Amino acid sequence: MKALYDVPAPAKLNLFLHITGRREDGMHLLQSAFMLVDWHDTLHFERRATAGITREDLSTPLPADDLCVRAARALQQATGCHEGVHIVIDKRLPAEAGMGGGSSDAASCLLALNRLWSLNLGQVELERIGLALGADVPFFLRGRNAWVEGIGERIQELELPPARFVVVKPPEGLATGKIFSDPELNRSSDAAILSGFAASPYDFGRNDLQPVAQKLCPGVTQAIEWLGSQGLHGRMTGSGSAVFARLPEGQLPSTPPTGWRLEVCSNMEAHPLVGWAPSDMSSVGG
Repeated sequence: MKALYDVPAPAKLNLFLHITGRREDGMHLLQSAFMLVDWHDTLHFERRATAGITREDLSTPLPADDLCVRAARALQQATGCHEGVHIVIDKRLPAEAGMGGGSSDAASCLLALNRLWSLNLGQVELERIGLALGADVPFFLRGRNAWVEGIGERIQELELPPARFVVVKPPEGLATGKIFSDPELNRSSDAAILSGFAASPYDFGRNDLQPVAQKLCPGVTQAIEWLGSQGLHGRMTGSGSAVFARLPEGQLPSTPPTGWRLEVCSNMEAHPLVGWAPSDMSSVGG
């Protein structure tokens, strides 16, 4: 077994996002289509003989107790593992963008350390640990484009046609909790039907979080309007503030306003780490 790994942690885009209700515990029920794209962070893991967990940031400074550290600690606690790790993160995905960067990092961390520490946990157990870290983590652990329902735990694999997208992120970020707690958030969308989505996956539905996000963050509206000026239909991903649009063949976006992040990316059929955990998904809902 190698003593180190370098692994990617790709972003996702929400092709649509409908809020269909709320549980008694306050958690929101959703329907969405999650799509993997080839814009990613890179994580380096080096096994240590002692149980300590250390982290180094190559680019963007992260909080001391970020999701990668929490994922490594959760894996130790779940298995009684006494080995440790030094994690180096090259953070390329913007924070507070609605692209699942932190959840993707956590999932790649669980998959890499499951191998690095020779734990041999199956998919179901990794997803149980991942769901406690964040609702999007199980999706990244499965590693396939997916129709997602519930609070993120009901996952059904999707096949999507290859396409290119432009993603723009204004300077401001958005805190997910602030959007979900807003009294103006629509929480009563009708349930969507998968066959309706499949007929036109890149034009389906809407993002129920977008109107509240536009109220809280003018940059979201500006990004949508900027894409519209180039003949592109922009939509916010997740809880924002990143906005994306499908790019027609041969078209390239113009230079964005100063301070914005822009990436042209393609969707992926599968996460590069698919198969890194034994498959026992038959007992998981979805």
